[in-house]
Amino acid sequence: MSSKFSLIRYWYRFVVCIGLGLIVSAGCEQFKGSDDFYSIQIAPEKLRQIEALDLHEAEGQETIRMDVNEPAPAELELTLEQCRALTLENNLDLKVELINPAIAAERVSQQEAQFEAAFSVNTSYTKTDTPVASTLDISGSNVEYFYTNLGVDVPLRTGGTLSFDAVENRTKTDSVYSIFNPSYSSDLSVSISQPLLRNAGRRVNTYAIQIAEYDRQITDARTKLEVIRVIAAVDRVYWRLYAALRELDVRKQQYELAKVLFEQAQRFVSAGEMAQIEVIRAEAGIAQQLEAIIVVENNVRDRERELKRTLNKRGLEMETDTVLIPATEPDPVRYQLEKRRLVEIAIEQRMEMLELELQIAQDVSTLNYMENQTLPLVTMDYTYNINGLGSTRDNSFDLLFDKRFEDHRLGLQLLVPLGNESAKSQLRQAFYQRRQRLASRDSRRVLVEYEVLNAIDQLEANWQRILASRQSAILDGRLFEAEKRQFELGLVTSTDVLEAQTDFADAQSSEILALVEYQIALVDMAYATGTLLGATKVQWEPIVPQE
Repeated sequence: MSSKFSLIRYWYRFVVCIGLGLIVSAGCEQFKGSDDFYSIQIAPEKLRQIEALDLHEAEGQETIRMDVNEPAPAELELTLEQCRALTLENNLDLKVELINPAIAAERVSQQEAQFEAAFSVNTSYTKTDTPVASTLDISGSNVEYFYTNLGVDVPLRTGGTLSFDAVENRTKTDSVYSIFNPSYSSDLSVSISQPLLRNAGRRVNTYAIQIAEYDRQITDARTKLEVIRVIAAVDRVYWRLYAALRELDVRKQQYELAKVLFEQAQRFVSAGEMAQIEVIRAEAGIAQQLEAIIVVENNVRDRERELKRTLNKRGLEMETDTVLIPATEPDPVRYQLEKRRLVEIAIEQRMEMLELELQIAQDVSTLNYMENQTLPLVTMDYTYNINGLGSTRDNSFDLLFDKRFEDHRLGLQLLVPLGNESAKSQLRQAFYQRRQRLASRDSRRVLVEYEVLNAIDQLEANWQRILASRQSAILDGRLFEAEKRQFELGLVTSTDVLEAQTDFADAQSSEILALVEYQIALVDMAYATGTLLGATKVQWEPIVPQE
């Protein structure tokens, strides 16, 4: 009974010692919140939230909800906001990209796990029967030895290792000189091994965590860029579908006008007021308009299929016959664009710039790490040990916890590489990499400014195109009406009317295209500044696949 009680007491004290050690080491090594851990910290909302491009004239719009699993009707009206929502929910490219942040976060967890404590058990049993040449042999010829070691190793973020060990030995021998037979010995020790130069310090030993954390933020930045790219792409497809449908309306209208002209020509020929050739000319005009309708209808199907592929809505697959009708109309408003402000927004919001900043921070961490690796390896070891011995296990534990026999061991190891060219070469590579990255940042900054200024010029040019095409459509429309009246009076031929009609249709198409290109130029402007067009921010979240 006493033996069991002593064993329980031994285990209790051992667990308490290990627990206190873990608490102390964990408390000393907490690095979160430390001023010198990460060189830069990016706010989560900057990586997950896509800002809206505020051009002062933009007005807020209600969020339109749509059931993504709702069966698609034969004809479906979609606003631009609905297309964005469906794209964020269903787009296959985004589904691929949104898993990457979860993978990167797990890599950070993997690196942080290197500082987890480890519990170990080491036990062995040995029995020897060795002949001896003299009766004076102290250890004896027949020895039975049982060894058990329970330990906990705690890696420290300073680079060292803190170890707790509880050792018990039982030895039985036939030696006449043995005081206790069997004898029980026990040891309780705490040891620490700490590098002093190379591999010393929290920044060096958390280097892999820093790199993984930067990689995670870089992945978030790339994912945000992909979200912006996909939304900008669906905006462009939406407006191109709108243009194709409006172009189809124009061609159908011109087809009807060509039929009216054909009927007029037939009446005039029947009345003997015009030659038969006018009917042929008018009929040729109908054929031309019919061909134009066929071409535009094919373009509509292509644009519609492209939008369906982007939306990826269940029940609205690419092979379905559902006709998509854009419900959002272009809103051509001329904006007063401040070039310098837009360039500053782009420098602040473009994920390519943020990615370079994070890579530069990685280079700084690598430079510090490689500089540390050029130092000599100096390691300090210290062990504190309490010994116990007795004829029984209880006696051994009693002597152990009385702390009458204590050992202290202090050691110092020095390793100096001769030449150390490998470490120096790695340090130079890290330095060159950082200089290269700084040059890349300056180059990217110039490129971003170039893209923003080009987008501003394109937006202004498309505005001028709207004004010019609208004026041209008005004049060509008047000319067409005048030619029709001249034809009715017999002063011109149907060829003149058809040419005027064609010019009028082309002018209407140019006006539609100018309106759509202006909307697309606004999308390109938002993309160039790393934002989204509209008044509502977009928040994305990573996809974490279920096991």
